[in-house]
Amino acid sequence: MDTKHLAVDGYVDTVPSPGPRGTAAFELIVQPADANTAPDAPDMVVVCSTGDPRITELLLNGIQLGDLLRVTGTLVQPDDSTAPARLTVDALEVLAAAPIPVPRELVFDRYGPYVVIFNADRDAVPVFLASGEWVGEAPSADLIGPLIDAYENGGAR
Repeated sequence: MDTKHLAVDGYVDTVPSPGPRGTAAFELIVQPADANTAPDAPDMVVVCSTGDPRITELLLNGIQLGDLLRVTGTLVQPDDSTAPARLTVDALEVLAAAPIPVPRELVFDRYGPYVVIFNADRDAVPVFLASGEWVGEAPSADLIGPLIDAYENGGAR
């Protein structure tokens, strides 16, 4: 196994997940930086993990798919060239946040100051004020009106 300390820039390819004893793991898609690499060389998957509590907190609560990160740590390249490289992260910097994904299965609708989100896969309908304040979740589309009435009368919050 070959190990070295380095920094790599890559895009988050898997949602960071908690691991044992306060660790977190995720995968980055990294473009080869070697000048000798062909321009059409495939991207690499780097499996990352950390035990640093500050980095773990950021990964689990502030990182999303597609974010561009610079991670620094110890890279271990297994002897098996088909196995992904593993990076133990000791520093992390967010270079660019991923653009907000455009939902394709969702329909947003507005009723005066209220915004509702219909999802074909769910009966429940989240309701917000246009300012972003949470109103509540109606169990079905038929119950949006009663939820809004309750909110306006101080019952839902």
